[in-house]
Amino acid sequence: MKQALLVFIGGGFGSVARFLLGKALNNSGDGIPYGTFLANILGSLFIGLILGLALKHEALTQNHTLLLATGFCGGFTTFSTFAYENHVFLKSGDFMSFAVYTIASFIVGFLAVFAGIYAVRFFV
Repeated sequence: MKQALLVFIGGGFGSVARFLLGKALNNSGDGIPYGTFLANILGSLFIGLILGLALKHEALTQNHTLLLATGFCGGFTTFSTFAYENHVFLKSGDFMSFAVYTIASFIVGFLAVFAGIYAVRFFV
């Protein structure tokens, strides 16, 4: 039960952080959802850092990992909003934004996870 509570608390903080980031950045005139993009990229970087720390000399406990990686990063990042935003691009015929947003999200997201893991490996 304690583990579920840790995920719940972390997820709540992550969801609020994503909401505030989206509120601040998703209102651009060009329709690109920069807040969602940044939340997903930062969340990818954070999970790389967190899991890198957890793996390196067991620097984080399982409870820390549940709170931060599963909870916070799970609440902070959003695949469902990403998918919906892409649906909106396709429905409106904005194929260029769809392609750029989708490709950039996947490539930069993967690179952010790897960067987080390698940053811990080489600098911590």
